[in-house]
Amino acid sequence: MRRLLGDYLLQRLQQAQSGTLQQRLFDCLRGAILDGILHPKTRLPASRDLAQEIKVSRNTVLNAYDQLQAEGYVEARIGHGTWVSEQLPDLYLSLPTAILDHQTQSVQSSAVLSQRGHQLVETAAASPHQWGAFVPGAPDVTEFPHHIFTRIQNKLNKSPKVEQLIYSNDGGCILLRQALAEYLRMARSVQCDADQIIITEGIHQAIDLVTRTLSDVGDRVWIEDPAYWGVRNNLNVNGADIYPLPVDAEGIVPELYPDQSPKLIFVTPSHQYPLGVHLSVSRRKQLLQIARKHGSWIVEDDYDSEFRFSGLPYPSLQGLEKNSRVIYMGTFSKTIYPALRIGYVVVPKVLSVPLRTAAAELYRGGHVLIQSALAEFIKDGHYEAHIRRMRLLYGKRRKYLIDLILRYLGESFLHEFDDASGLHLVLKLPLYVDDVALAKHSLAQGIKVRALSQYYMHRQTCHQRGLLLGFACVEESEMMSAFTILLACLREVLDEKTVPH
Repeated sequence: MRRLLGDYLLQRLQQAQSGTLQQRLFDCLRGAILDGILHPKTRLPASRDLAQEIKVSRNTVLNAYDQLQAEGYVEARIGHGTWVSEQLPDLYLSLPTAILDHQTQSVQSSAVLSQRGHQLVETAAASPHQWGAFVPGAPDVTEFPHHIFTRIQNKLNKSPKVEQLIYSNDGGCILLRQALAEYLRMARSVQCDADQIIITEGIHQAIDLVTRTLSDVGDRVWIEDPAYWGVRNNLNVNGADIYPLPVDAEGIVPELYPDQSPKLIFVTPSHQYPLGVHLSVSRRKQLLQIARKHGSWIVEDDYDSEFRFSGLPYPSLQGLEKNSRVIYMGTFSKTIYPALRIGYVVVPKVLSVPLRTAAAELYRGGHVLIQSALAEFIKDGHYEAHIRRMRLLYGKRRKYLIDLILRYLGESFLHEFDDASGLHLVLKLPLYVDDVALAKHSLAQGIKVRALSQYYMHRQTCHQRGLLLGFACVEESEMMSAFTILLACLREVLDEKTVPH
């Protein structure tokens, strides 16, 4: 602290030109207090130490301290040193605040965003609420075996290799890519080897990489409607011409634009987000045929396919056809925890070299140490064991939430597309309900849900209303009380004939 303050004062003293050295030092110290560099209750360096730091006489520092004390900026007690006052004098606060407000307004007026920057900010949908009842898609991060993962990390951190501490220009840690290739072949029927995998910092970066490298501004891109807002916003900021295709009981409906030649087709085949339907085999084959015919790339987001609670897991779309025009994406955000920020993209062999080069140029890969730890975690079987355990836990929580909905609302409130998988349910609502207003009202009561209509490209014309209810991070012991609050919010907006009593 003493060294930092000395450097700060030396810079400010060089900039200050008028007044005696004592007055300039006083002004610099007062400025540090008013600007929040020296917080209330912060102890100032001893006068002798500060004088040595900034190369002035001790009397100059003592006189500046005395003036600060006389004007109420600091307090001094014999044997206890000099401290910044908890309450600063209003006389001096008013002027700097006014000046600061004027400067802030000036900066804001000159910092005009670009058109796409403005669009990105205006349509931003990332919620500050990422935990609690009923945050959609949030895993229970408290159940992860942190002790095992930490033990692996500590072992690797003791003697890291050079290649683990420098930029990664080869698509990420080779050990993780090898472990992933083996896991994906077994668990998801993905046809790939390690060279086809690029490690990313989550799905968003994977989407950005694919969009930037495989499409140009104005290119036509198909997405599901409704769809994950992150896909839509990323495509928007990259200048894509987005065409939303409806979703029915078999998944995306490509017949809407039979003669179009889209550059990219974004789908969530195993568990459509947010409705939950599984893409039928006939629709999968139809999409593959469209991609071959038009030279399109299908982007398969397999964000939470590990959590299926009845029947066999659905294989990936990528593995349905050899050498298909499918780019497969996955993430550890749902299976481990979101802050890990590790995802991956599996690209066809023809794209592996150029996309690895582009990823290194755009994002400067790193975090190789933690990727190495994750590779060992997977190879030692801890990852699969964790998924099996969480699948059982989430299955129980999902069943408990469904039982609550059936008991207090009725079967008509469960969405017909629910496919017994994923980390959220869709609570279906009558069309007359404003689900956005209801979600805001619920949030004010401490219940975190998201409105279904917000996932549609054009909310005003969509014919669905509902709430996304995440159950994974809510213990059964807490779920009843949270649901009771949500139920009270629902009863305020629902017709009395709609809700059973």
